[in-house]
Amino acid sequence: MRRLYASLLALLASLAGAAPASAYTESELKTKIAREMAQAPGSSGAYVRDMDTGEQLYALRENAARIPASVEKLFTTASALLRLGPSATLQTDVVTAPDAVVEAGGVLRGDLVLVGGGDPFFGDGSGQSARLARAVYGAGIRRVAGSVVGDESAFDGRRSSCCSGYDFDLGGVLSALAYDRGVFEGRVRLNAGGFAAGRFATQLRAAGVTVTGKSRSGAAPAAAKTIASVLSMPVGELARYINVPSNNFAAEMLFKKLGARYRDSGTTAAGADVVRDTLDDFGVRPRIADGSGLSRVNRATPRQVVRLLERMRNQDIAASFRRSLAVTGATGTVKRRMRGTPAAGRCQVKTGTLRGVSALAGYCRAAGGRDIGFALMFNRANTFVAKSREDRIAAAIARLSSPPRTPPQEGGTLPRPPA
Repeated sequence: MRRLYASLLALLASLAGAAPASAYTESELKTKIAREMAQAPGSSGAYVRDMDTGEQLYALRENAARIPASVEKLFTTASALLRLGPSATLQTDVVTAPDAVVEAGGVLRGDLVLVGGGDPFFGDGSGQSARLARAVYGAGIRRVAGSVVGDESAFDGRRSSCCSGYDFDLGGVLSALAYDRGVFEGRVRLNAGGFAAGRFATQLRAAGVTVTGKSRSGAAPAAAKTIASVLSMPVGELARYINVPSNNFAAEMLFKKLGARYRDSGTTAAGADVVRDTLDDFGVRPRIADGSGLSRVNRATPRQVVRLLERMRNQDIAASFRRSLAVTGATGTVKRRMRGTPAAGRCQVKTGTLRGVSALAGYCRAAGGRDIGFALMFNRANTFVAKSREDRIAAAIARLSSPPRTPPQEGGTLPRPPA
């Protein structure tokens, strides 16, 4: 009986905790956010806007540039979706010299070259390398009378966004041929091309293809002949794998891919140039130093972030962009945040965290049905305190009860930036 009584009390308590919070009017929402921001450091800012009507709901130092941390990934993924398209893929090829032939018995005279295309998930872990090795076997090759060569020439040799060395915050070695992120048995392999060639040779042997030569890094011959290829996940999915868990490595890889594709230079600087050009078409001009937000040189204002969110809603890839964001209380970096609050399940967001920096930006579907875009940026802050403040503000936005207003008639769908 006591156990039953205790269970009943627990059930009632849970139901009480799940009771909906009282709704907010616009005035109450502004007051709530103002109280929260009044206690934040002076190097903080916020901007809240109705995405349908363009009505400003709250603004504080919204034009002051701050370090955005991983909110920077919104710029990278938005640019990739606009430029490449959500269905685009990144290709890894196996090629040979143009005059290479497969002799009797399946013997290939010459080298087999693995050419990287910037896929951040290529390797053993994704199963792509095994599929590629089986495709080589399926092409009739049983023996390589030469070497397996790893070609990473599509990107430059810098292994992080800032320098040539390894950056532990990235969680991988940047390379056009980043086989399992360049990490094997807990060790970082800076010779990405040679490492990838060696690992792929192992997969070839497992598929039934023997290799006589030593694996090494190098470049594919001119006019090379493609033997087999494997594709990455679509860019739309890749954007989700970047934004939901805040994947620094994949963000920087995609950043360099943009440079390689549109500036013929697989460098961080070229990627930044492409992203700046793409955002400029929206009137958004942040300072871009990298693709992940790890750099403390990056700068953006809350208004710029919200402007991007607003403009992305009017693009034909809007759904892909929105799906790339984490859902409060459910997925990614906010899976355990805002549970049991009005914001749970109502907001799609991107978080940002560095030492002394915290940020939260995204969309919230308020209780009254309005789609609200917001950006909260805290610099020189206690990140734990700042994140609690972000959660309370997001919950307040979700409680806004006033129904959607009629949007202004002028304007219309904004043009997609040219590819």
